[in-house]
Amino acid sequence: MERLIERSLFASRWLMAPMYVGLAGALGILVWVFLQELWRFGLTIPTMTVDDAVLGVLALIDLSLAANLLLIVIFSGYENFISRMDIADHKDRPSWQGEVDFTGLKLKLVASIVAISGIHLLKVFMDVGKYTPEKIKWMVIIHLVFVISGVLLAVMDWIALHGKTLKKSKA
Repeated sequence: MERLIERSLFASRWLMAPMYVGLAGALGILVWVFLQELWRFGLTIPTMTVDDAVLGVLALIDLSLAANLLLIVIFSGYENFISRMDIADHKDRPSWQGEVDFTGLKLKLVASIVAISGIHLLKVFMDVGKYTPEKIKWMVIIHLVFVISGVLLAVMDWIALHGKTLKKSKA
């Protein structure tokens, strides 16, 4: 009975597979939005100012970072929680694939969120007249919460890793 329960629980990891396929679909949606944004950006070239160019590029970078984050979550999540991808010999396989554990995934996720938030905040600063001081204040506070959360998460992981190392060295 115990073996049957354990095998069933282990097999239940495959229930996550549709979620990663759905995230791949979301990546397709991000590509669509990126292409729309690029098209709109391209149409403004004749009347574009320096600020418009910077804001347009920042919007494209923002979408690109979100897509990168999605790929990291898809690849790492699938490999950490479902199954190894059988593509080790593929020449285009990312070097980090298969090496990002859950701790690394969390840190990459938080770092990406901080980067996306920072770029969004930079876009706000470039066009500060559109926003109320209250809204800007909250955007800065939210960004700082992301930054502080990322630092605290990294510190907690560092403490946990060094705690394990200390425990092993005493044994």
